[in-house]
Amino acid sequence: MDKSQIKTQKFIIKYFTEIMIKGTTAKRQMIAQVYNNLNNMLTKISKDIQIKKFFDKVEVICPIEVVEQVRTKLLDTPGIEQILEAIQIDNMSSLDDIKEKVNEVMKDEIIGKTFVVRAKRTGTQEFKSMDIEKTVGGYMLAMNEGKTKGVALKNADVTILIELEHSQLNIITQKHLGLRGFPIGTQGSILSLMSGGFDSTVASYLTMKRGIKTHFIFFNLGGIAHEIGVKQVAYYLWNKFGSSHRVSFISVPFDDVVTEIFKSVSQPYMGVMLKRLMLKASEKIADSLGIDALVTGESVAQVSSQTLRNLALIDQCTNKLVLRPLAMMSKPDIIDIAYKIGTRRFAESMPEYCGVISKNPVTHGSYERMEKEANAFDYSILDEAVKKTVFVNVDEMEQDINEIGQMEIVTDLNSGNYTVIDIRQNEECINTSVETLKIPFYSLKNEFKKLPQDKTYLFYCDKGILSQLHAQYLRDSEGFTNIKVYRPFLFNLEGNL
Repeated sequence: MDKSQIKTQKFIIKYFTEIMIKGTTAKRQMIAQVYNNLNNMLTKISKDIQIKKFFDKVEVICPIEVVEQVRTKLLDTPGIEQILEAIQIDNMSSLDDIKEKVNEVMKDEIIGKTFVVRAKRTGTQEFKSMDIEKTVGGYMLAMNEGKTKGVALKNADVTILIELEHSQLNIITQKHLGLRGFPIGTQGSILSLMSGGFDSTVASYLTMKRGIKTHFIFFNLGGIAHEIGVKQVAYYLWNKFGSSHRVSFISVPFDDVVTEIFKSVSQPYMGVMLKRLMLKASEKIADSLGIDALVTGESVAQVSSQTLRNLALIDQCTNKLVLRPLAMMSKPDIIDIAYKIGTRRFAESMPEYCGVISKNPVTHGSYERMEKEANAFDYSILDEAVKKTVFVNVDEMEQDINEIGQMEIVTDLNSGNYTVIDIRQNEECINTSVETLKIPFYSLKNEFKKLPQDKTYLFYCDKGILSQLHAQYLRDSEGFTNIKVYRPFLFNLEGNL
């Protein structure tokens, strides 16, 4: 038998080490959850996949055609410490049988290299593990004389791993480090405040890795285009790390809430107030779902609303447990994780609204002043936003997350008869050679429809991202076709020229 004749691939899955030190009941529950999660996900790849549960491992045997899909899914499944790829050969009762089969399968791997054989065995045999190592190693050396550099007990180029379970021989061909963590479904549910940026996506990943069933809540400040962008990354996270369970994507329309913030809250407290209102809305929705905790991507001192004092002011508004897994992480560390898990490409093009609504934001807010600001807000607007919340199952969003169509970009104002609208929230307005209006993004929905519609309007913001999103919203939701995006310079995704 050579590798080209092999029709199936065996994976041996070792449980996360913290699972194995749990008490008997907890360990049994977690092992069962790993098995159930794998069964749920892998049978969607192929009905021919076999899954067997043992007290110290799970074995998966799949057709060779789906090995790549199965390997990828196993590597991204919480609760797994190690993944061994193996070739299984049954009825191996003697050393002669073992040495011949191992050489037949592994002889090409040792050509021009030093090698060593390491063996483990389970069951009652007439020989020991060391006997397997000596017999197989000696046989392979003799049968491949002149083709290999010989046996090296230390620092060998190739280590041939053999596991013999009674009469079943497993030849280990590859070893992979798993995702580790606990299996999803063993640690309850959480509601993740999802903006689609670096922080919220990494925080969501970390809760999923810890075995928490993670639902996503999105506060929509940028219209349909922004929502689709966040749905894309939420679907990606679920599909990659959490597809063993059904979770919800919850969208709360928050544009009217932001408008009310600008009306009733002092500028320095706007950012903190926005975070408080998001937690209050999340608490209401979490209560309706029976969820006990919230998770955010906040990191201490990363922005003005995330100082210890301001985080304390934010948490005052909710009785829910608020987890912040990134609290002590630096931004470069967060970005590194986003790169490793594949969410960086989403986050780089996602606008962060929370950081742009405050001018001269307070960094050490006052409890008394916060109470005064909070009392001035009209909470009926928040209640109305919660009533308009839309729930959708993440596994049903594939139809919704097709690539967002880009708006046409204009760089030369002399190429047409244009009016520029500066949508930045600050008081500054871009100076151009054509008619220019100032309408902050949070007022666009109501103010744009009042403008003469026989003109072509160019939306402008610093990097072109907010202008893209709001232009798409007005086009797709309101039917306006006379909008383009103005970008005097073309930026890359990181905002560099």
